[in-house]
Amino acid sequence: MKHVAAFLLFTTPALADPPRIEAVEASQGSGSWRISVTLSHPDTGWDHYADGWRVELPDGTVLGTRELLHPHVNEQPFTRSQSGIAIPEGTSQVMIRAKCSVDGWSAEPVAYSLP
Repeated sequence: MKHVAAFLLFTTPALADPPRIEAVEASQGSGSWRISVTLSHPDTGWDHYADGWRVELPDGTVLGTRELLHPHVNEQPFTRSQSGIAIPEGTSQVMIRAKCSVDGWSAEPVAYSLP
């Protein structure tokens, strides 16, 4: 039985560092926003990489999601943008939440004050 327990211990995926939001920029166009997010994450390849970020209202309402379609092993940190995000008028702050392919959405979003 000890051998089975040891095998299970070594086959359980280890939680790695979550994607880290290094910077956020936003600009307002005609009726929508363009959000750029700089992420860093210890991507290891297709088996574990930062695979997205999203813009939320402080109450958790999702306004827009940027899916990342491939790992960025040799490009850290990296910046990706999403246009066409509709942010309700009068909103002064949004939350940015990152995601990785193994651990899912980060527990703690980063607050960003709109310009």
